[in-house]
Amino acid sequence: MPDPPHGDLAAEDLFVPTYGKAELQRALIAERGAEAAGEHLVTELEAKAVDGPGNDRWRIARADLEVRRRFIQALEACEATGHACPPRLDEPSWSYDPDPDVVVAPKVDSDLRFDLASWQKLSAELFGRACACRTISCVDSMSVVIDQLETRPMPEVQGDELASLSRTRARECLFRLRGKKATPGGPPPSIAE
Repeated sequence: MPDPPHGDLAAEDLFVPTYGKAELQRALIAERGAEAAGEHLVTELEAKAVDGPGNDRWRIARADLEVRRRFIQALEACEATGHACPPRLDEPSWSYDPDPDVVVAPKVDSDLRFDLASWQKLSAELFGRACACRTISCVDSMSVVIDQLETRPMPEVQGDELASLSRTRARECLFRLRGKKATPGGPPPSIAE
């Protein structure tokens, strides 16, 4: 079977979300409202800041706004073409404070047993939560959580293809939300994919 043309997805790479068009449209309306509030906050912080746009609050607000805009782009692509659909529309999105001094298990819906079934389910959940990020702290903490949890499954299930695919897709979402390329030297991530 020949490879699909560049930019096309193989049938097995298509992801069909569990939510419908009505939920997607409600999410888009809410996200656009949050984007407007984020733009206002960035403008307000720029005007009030003694040291201008170089302060930390402005940088975080600006990064959050950019992540949210990329999330909105994914929702718009999902609505228009059925591609780039986040697996979940978590609201509020992921929240976790990775403290290297005190390791606390992330709050996830899946059991943290790390056998084959639980590892596949957890990897799928990480994929869904990563793609639903709307803030830079969500993106950063999801990266940490994936790295931490990836070493914990039993050796015989660490290389499971389904779980690996879910974590790869999670990282692709995180890269896209950061505005980065998913693979060094490769083409930039495309919302149309």
